[in-house]
Amino acid sequence: MTSTHDDWVHRDAAVVWHGFTQMSAYADNAPIMVESAEGHELIDVDGRRYLDAISSLWVTTLGHRVPELDQALRDQLDRVAHTTLLGNGNRVTVELAEALAPLVPVDDPHFLFASDGAAAVEQALKIAFQYWTNQGIGDRTRYLALGGAYHGDTIGAISLGAGGFGTDVFDPLRFGVLRAPGYDRPDWADTAVALVEAHAHELAAVVVEPLVQGAAGIEVTDPASVRRLVDAAQAHDVLVIADEVATGFGRTGTLFASEQCGIRPDLMTIGKGLTGGYLAMAATVASPRVHDAFLGPDLSERTLYHGHSFSGNALAAAVALRHLHLLDEWDVLDNVRARADQLGAALDERIAPLGEVEAVRRRGLMTGVELAPPGDDLRWGRRVCAAAVRRGVLLRPLGDVVVVMPMLTSTATEIDRIVDVLAAAIAEVGADPGPP
Repeated sequence: MTSTHDDWVHRDAAVVWHGFTQMSAYADNAPIMVESAEGHELIDVDGRRYLDAISSLWVTTLGHRVPELDQALRDQLDRVAHTTLLGNGNRVTVELAEALAPLVPVDDPHFLFASDGAAAVEQALKIAFQYWTNQGIGDRTRYLALGGAYHGDTIGAISLGAGGFGTDVFDPLRFGVLRAPGYDRPDWADTAVALVEAHAHELAAVVVEPLVQGAAGIEVTDPASVRRLVDAAQAHDVLVIADEVATGFGRTGTLFASEQCGIRPDLMTIGKGLTGGYLAMAATVASPRVHDAFLGPDLSERTLYHGHSFSGNALAAAVALRHLHLLDEWDVLDNVRARADQLGAALDERIAPLGEVEAVRRRGLMTGVELAPPGDDLRWGRRVCAAAVRRGVLLRPLGDVVVVMPMLTSTATEIDRIVDVLAAAIAEVGADPGPP
């Protein structure tokens, strides 16, 4: 007997626990159930197609089932799927690191690989902390983070984060940080710089998401403000951690957002788009200043005793390496800039003037459309996204902010389709705003 969409949702809810999802409402929120994909579209178990306008949670860059990436995986399978990087190496992982080295905005970098962005952030926190203790400095134990920050869901990452997403329940486990305002405040950099100047003697590192705070609802800032903070930190001998898990690999119009800011962080975290959305892989990138502080006798206390079983996975490294080549071969960043200009113009003309819209924020192909519901608890973000899905475009809300995150290889026609559907979905919800 052929299973339908509803059958699969029932089976799903019986055995799978979905992240960031209230499972009691999972089936009622009309989830799509993916069977396959092709190019920029997802295909569900009933054969319906959806334009993937959130890049499968911001990770897919070039599309689904890219023949060149598929082949890279097949070729690596004929060699080896995985070997440990703890004390040993793997050729393709070395090749990936060599290819990344001239591309990341970190001088003479070393890469500590992990499986996801939160793990890369956790590594960066531990590295920054031990960097100082390795030099006999025991009072550099605090971090400066921003309001609206989101760095992942592990304990260190949610400590850096500004809260929300149900993290308050974990307050007894979170460590305190020095908190500056976020990008929603025009004066955020003034306060952040002042905090660095006043507390440099106790700061291990400043942690910043360059240009865009994604999970805050795509809050954006200007490059000069980010550079001011980084310059102040480095002038006061405070390490800088640039979290580019979300902004990296072309989302903002350059390969990394740090390039637009003109900064060279001491540590950097990358993930999401690293493998083009194929496999879980992330990395913490360290400058020589940081890396060399851990050098010493074998088995000494200067060693970084941290690692992951699947660190530097060969399959992920192979597809990431081919992905880097394709970004260049296909002139993907040129397309990002062209489609970003098109998207920005269309949003300004058709979405921003709507009475149901509070604000539109965008940097490159990272866009947040903040809705203006007439009351609380109307779930406009979820309802607008559901209306878009019914029209064949997959969007996802952050509260009442609709996130639009097209793939880097999106066409002009697809950008027009996304804006058309978003406008229609907003109009549908605005015509029936919900309970008073």
